[in-house]
Parts: sequence; structure tokens; C-alpha cells
Amino acid sequence: MTAAVAAVDLGATSGRVMVGQVGPDTLELRQMGRFPNGPVRTPDGLHWNLQQLYAHVLDGLGAAARWDDRIQSIGIDSWAVDYALLRGGRVLGEPFHYRDERTAHGVELVHADEPFSLLYARNGLQFLPFNTLYQLAVEREAGMLGVADRLLLVPDLMAYYLTGATVAEATNASTTGLVDVATRCWDGELMDRLRLPRGLFPRIVQPGERIGTVLPSVAETTGLLGDTPVVAVGSHDTASAVVATPMTEPGGAYISCGTWGLVGVETEAPVLSQAAREANFTNEGGVDGRTRFLHNVMGLWILSETIRTWERDGVTVDLQRLLAEAAAVDGDVDIFDANDAVFSPPGDMPARIAAWLSERGFRVPRSRGEMARCIIESLAQAFADAVHEAGSLASQDIRRIHITGGGSLNELLCQRTADRAGMPVMAGPVEATALGNVLIQGRALGAVTGSLESLRDLVARTFKPRVHEPRAR
Repeated sequence: MTAAVAAVDLGATSGRVMVGQVGPDTLELRQMGRFPNGPVRTPDGLHWNLQQLYAHVLDGLGAAARWDDRIQSIGIDSWAVDYALLRGGRVLGEPFHYRDERTAHGVELVHADEPFSLLYARNGLQFLPFNTLYQLAVEREAGMLGVADRLLLVPDLMAYYLTGATVAEATNASTTGLVDVATRCWDGELMDRLRLPRGLFPRIVQPGERIGTVLPSVAETTGLLGDTPVVAVGSHDTASAVVATPMTEPGGAYISCGTWGLVGVETEAPVLSQAAREANFTNEGGVDGRTRFLHNVMGLWILSETIRTWERDGVTVDLQRLLAEAAAVDGDVDIFDANDAVFSPPGDMPARIAAWLSERGFRVPRSRGEMARCIIESLAQAFADAVHEAGSLASQDIRRIHITGGGSLNELLCQRTADRAGMPVMAGPVEATALGNVLIQGRALGAVTGSLESLRDLVARTFKPRVHEPRAR
């Protein structure tokens, strides 16, 4: 049996709808639609335009139905932490973007009630100022939580639009800071302590569970069959990406590299040591009860925001030519700390990098090629450091690194990560997130069976990685 499924994969800078063919010896993807995604600034802050995003999703599903009129299910994944508040089934305004400046105040509000060390023991999450619980503290102070009767994370909101069902998928719920890291259930006691209404949060479902079937209006708009189910996948995009990371042998670390670089290892249980907390590593829910023990590195956001700054100044940038110029830079370049929060907001990235280097007595890049090389080297060092630290904290002997996502196409980044980590980098697949989405749907339909390891074996057989051996530095 080979199943045809639709994977809706929504990233923080772009989204796509893919048709996946999946069976015991088959794993294929075909893109049905790709569309931009990004923030919109209004007088009250930075927001997502999720109505427009949903319109793109419907267009992509319509294209999928025209390509194959036997689409058997739909799965949705997206970036984490952001959400919509609803009342009576209606969304209360456009959701805030996680890079909105309001989150700093949320940190103050939460930590006044619950110190970070105690939070880490309960939820296992690294400190990120935009985690959902910090955003909700700001909503609480603004009085919005007294108006709303439901909270839906982004992929759960899209599933609600398609089916009318309100649920919280487990892997994405784990990123909110409000799920007990031991029980993997909502932490009602913590919600009470932070004065967050328990009734906002819907029941948690696991990857592979059926959420519902498409509404008649959706079937009519898209051409999908009226009984097409929406199936929960690893709806946090990194959870889906890790499913399709071909770690077929022990000793593998992963880097899901796009806007963010999610660097870590898979574990059977959370790692909640003081050393893990001080290193700011996180324990997020994975598929099949696994734990994604990882550290968030700023990722290709730094390079893309640098390019946007240049283009706003009237410079046309060809990415491949820029990377070729970066690779051709002779000698060493000084690097910056890619984990520094100064690089998180939108804006003039080259100026911030130059200031960071200059303030510490380091050499500032003199050309765009040197700046790109500086960014690549800084990311590669941050990735290498996080891989080694993940292995040490989780007591795993790491012998290879798997880079998936858009970063796997960046040959210079992959090679320099291998060089700085001193171990091979296996690059690909680039569409790991969509593949993981497809695989969980395929398993729910019975088209494939077995453990995550058997699913990864299928990935390894159908999407051969490119190997970058470490070179002497």
C-alpha cells in the first residue's frame, strides 16, 4: 500500500504545501504551493497575518487535490510558541509575533512569581524570552485572558479552521512552558500560580491521532473528499524534522537549520540537571514519547536579516554569489557569539555585528563577502559547541552530525561545521520537516509501520545525505 497525503509545513519565513507518497519502499514529495510568511507591524506591535497564511494553505490544498484526487489525510506543522486567543470560536485579533518587544515585560512578570530554576524543574525548557508562558503573562496584565475562552497554537489553529476541532498537539504544547516535563500533561498547578485560566487550554493529542475531518466548506473550496481526515503529526516543525533525520546508528546529533538552528540529540527521558539548566538546553517533546534535548542557536536568521538590510539600502544580493565570495575569503575572520540576544530583533544586522566585534577589539569585516564568511564561521562554531555540549550533558558519544532543512544546502556552512566540530556532517534532506510530517501520517494510515528507527531507515534509503568530512583547520 502507498498512501498519498498532504503536508502543510509553515515556517517563520515561508510556508509550503506538499503531496507525499509514502509506502514501505516509497517516500516522495511534490511541492504544491510555496508562499512567503513574515511579520506585519501595526501600532500595537509585531503580528502574524494568519488569515492570509490560511488562505495560502487552502490554495495549496486545492492544488494537492487537483494533483491527486485521492488525498487520504492532511498533517500540519509550524514554528512553535505563538498562538491565537479565541472567544466563541472567533479569533481575537491577529496573533503577536514572538519577536515583538512585549516579551521582555512578560519575563519580569513570570519570574516575579516563579524563578527560572523552579520553572526548569517543572517544564524542562531553556530560557527564551518569547516562550508562550511569558507572552501570556503580558496578555494577563492587558486583561485579554478574561475575554478569551480558548488558546490555540498556530498549527492547532490551522487544524481548527480545517475541521472545527480544538486540540493541542503534544510536541508543540511542550514548547509553551506549561506542560509538565515528567507527565507530559498540562501543568494546572503552574497555570494557577501564574494566574492563567486552565480552561483556555484544549486537550492534548499525540502524533498519529485523528483530529477531525475537513469541514464541508473546506471540501468545497479545495476539492478534497468530504471525509478527508486531519491527522496530528509532530506539529512543532522541529519534531517533524527530527522524525525524518536519518539517524540510523547511535552517536548522531541533529541540527535542524533554517531561521533557527535547533542543535541537539534525542533522548529517552528529559535531562534536568543543573548543568543542563545553566547551559540553557531545553527538553521538548518528541514523537513516540522521545525527548528532543537541544539548544536554540540563532540560525540563518542572521544571514537573511543581513541580506534584507543590504537590499533595503538598494543592493541586489545573489545568495549563491555571496556564498562563493564568502568561501573565497583568504585567512581567518574574527567571529561573534551567535547566541547573543542582540541579534534577535529585526533591523540592521550588519551594524549590530560590526558593533559587537568592534566593542571587543575584533576585526570588522570590510566587504559583504567577509561579512557573510564571518556569519557562517560564527554559526558553525555555535553549532559545533552546542553539539559537543549536548553530547556531554546527555552522556552520549557523538560521532556524526546530521544537518537538515535549508541549511543543509549551504555547502560552506556544512563544511565549516564539520571542520569546527571535528566530525563528519551528513547534509540533508532539505525537506526533513515535510518528510517527517508525511511519515507520521503514513504510519497512522498503515502505509508504513514500525519505530522511528524504521522510518528513518526509509529516509536514508530514499534521500542519500551528502557527507562533509572534517578538514584540518
